[in-house]
Amino acid sequence: MLKIYGVYRSRATRILWLAEELGLSFELVAVIQAYRLADPMADGAPMNTRSPEFLAVNPMGSIPTIDDDGLILNESLAQTLYIAKKQGGPLAPADLSEEAKMLQWSLFAATSIETEALKISMAVNEGRLDSEAGQAEAKAVAHILSRPFGVLEQHFATHDYAVGDRFTVADINLGEIVRYAQAYQPLFDAHPKTAAWLSRIQSRPAFKAMWETRVKEG
Repeated sequence: MLKIYGVYRSRATRILWLAEELGLSFELVAVIQAYRLADPMADGAPMNTRSPEFLAVNPMGSIPTIDDDGLILNESLAQTLYIAKKQGGPLAPADLSEEAKMLQWSLFAATSIETEALKISMAVNEGRLDSEAGQAEAKAVAHILSRPFGVLEQHFATHDYAVGDRFTVADINLGEIVRYAQAYQPLFDAHPKTAAWLSRIQSRPAFKAMWETRVKEG
């Protein structure tokens, strides 16, 4: 059985959403981020990203990690692409060309969007977005993101999904990164086709089920 190390409140949402889409059975091994604990090394502390038992699985101490019958993968985008291809079906690439495009969109999101988008997500988590300083920071981030979002806008002006005009693992990888900036509405107001695509994929029952569990986790 697929084993997923992590918690819903992390990048594990990517593989957990995919598992919901595919109806996969999996074992979730709860591993919390060390920064969320006052003393991650204290006696009785829950397993976390600094726990020796987890570092034995993933020396980088990052979540999620998966163990698929002995194959251990530590990078979430690699995990989703691997599981989708292994399971096959409409979420997987139909041919080498589609696989290349799915890789391209996943890497584009990771290299051109994620770092800046996370700044908006962090501002929300820290309760700063509604402050004057937080809004100024988000506006500056949105200016940087306007170029990659412009690429998305051009694509989604003529396509409903990232690859193959159907929902695929590429939409999960891309969407879960774009989501980090979702709280700053002006960015999405300026890119309505991208906003419509994100709403479209987040309306899927599997996303809603994953997100409901994430909210309950706290």
